[in-house]
Amino acid sequence: MPRQYIDCREYPSTTNCSVALCADSESELLDAAVQHAVTVHGHTDTPELRKQLASLFKNGTPPLQAPAVQKMPA
Repeated sequence: MPRQYIDCREYPSTTNCSVALCADSESELLDAAVQHAVTVHGHTDTPELRKQLASLFKNGTPPLQAPAVQKMPA
């Protein structure tokens, strides 16, 4: 499985978070992303949050430059 990442810089937040996480396995990345979403952004660890975060994973590694901001899916 290729390396995957999720990048907070792609999504608007009140904290202007610049954290990007990457891992070699989806389960490892999901655990890290959930922990970050809960501790930094105040989300609650739910199956829905996990599903939403997993849907945002991309193959590869995060770019050095901040990507364009997107709207979080509903």
